[in-house]
Amino acid sequence: MRHVISLLIENESGALSRVSGLFSARGYNIESLTVAPTEDASMSRMTIVTTGSDDIIEQITKQLNKLVEVIKVVDISESAHIERELMLIKVRATGKDRDEMKRMADIFRARIIDVTEASYVIELTGNQGKLDAFVAAIGNELILETVRSGICGVGRGDRVLKV
Repeated sequence: MRHVISLLIENESGALSRVSGLFSARGYNIESLTVAPTEDASMSRMTIVTTGSDDIIEQITKQLNKLVEVIKVVDISESAHIERELMLIKVRATGKDRDEMKRMADIFRARIIDVTEASYVIELTGNQGKLDAFVAAIGNELILETVRSGICGVGRGDRVLKV
């Protein structure tokens, strides 16, 4: 089962390395990892997407809580949450493909953020399914380069990850 784990960690060098090392040392895979400072400059928020049974996720959570740099750990996928990902995709845009790329961007509510004679760079945000559907719809033959940010997630309603 897929899980989205959010952590508050101390914003110091080596913290990311210790968290990712915990996963690799135990043979757990990280599908996606994002990290950035929070409104409090002394802390960072990390979002990790991984798969595993409830027992494995419970074990991961316990191990994460043992790390000195980790302040708080929450599996936000246990209840209602919102998750988004950013994708920048450079596509071939020549001839008839130019109009088709504009049309596809409009359909998916994406933005064309860079234009050259031969290509567009398109910015798209949404859940993984939406981004995957966009890639499938335009086809691999037109894709020049793809960059995805990884999942960012937050609990819905009153759920807050704070100290």
